[in-house]
Amino acid sequence: GLYGNMFGYSDVTDSSDAAMEQPVVWITNNKDRSPAELVWVPQQAWGSLGGSLLNLSYGTGRVFVVPHENLDGDWQGAVCELPMPACETGLMRGRFGRDGSLYGCGMFAWAGNATSPGGFERIRRNAAPAYLPLKIQAKVGVLEVRMSDELEGVTLRAEDFQMKAWSLRRSANYGSKHFDERPWRVSGATLSADKKSLILEIPDLALTQSYELVIKFTSAKGEIIERNLHGTIHHLTKGK
Repeated sequence: GLYGNMFGYSDVTDSSDAAMEQPVVWITNNKDRSPAELVWVPQQAWGSLGGSLLNLSYGTGRVFVVPHENLDGDWQGAVCELPMPACETGLMRGRFGRDGSLYGCGMFAWAGNATSPGGFERIRRNAAPAYLPLKIQAKVGVLEVRMSDELEGVTLRAEDFQMKAWSLRRSANYGSKHFDERPWRVSGATLSADKKSLILEIPDLALTQSYELVIKFTSAKGEIIERNLHGTIHHLTKGK
């Protein structure tokens, strides 16, 4: 398949975005300037994050969770940083060990924010709720975000959720400016019946290469939780 690189081997000569296999998410430079490897969390590892998809970043040294949905083979989703400091070097490869820890190795060579020459990292899950997005469902007027931990007792206010969208331009340049950046108002925020999903009413929700969703709420213990998602919407399903 053609995955966007016109300088790679392919018999496709059409350089339009429509001619390429679409990514799960278009990532802007200020979020992750150079993604590396995707890693699945084993079902029995990391508690409520078991079975989730991670993306390692050479460019920032961070680990992202990749909430997504699969619509008959068409994937779409987002990336969101794990709530932990960035590693000192770019993360290139990762594997889960028998102890349930993620072991990552990496380096710095060029064009990265994490500039330590190399490193070997062990990342373990603590007992605190992660409050990370694991699945996203984009519907007409509604974005449903499935979280890793129960949200019983949280305080939700629609005005605490911020969202904007923009387009990117694919080229041989390193990244792209934002085009047609516009705000999307979150008019309502409620919980699903099982208290695991945020149901956000967004009247302007539409197909877009890129969006940013800032999730902010107060936990039952009074802790302010904030998560920042960058995502893509290829399809909108009907119904709430």
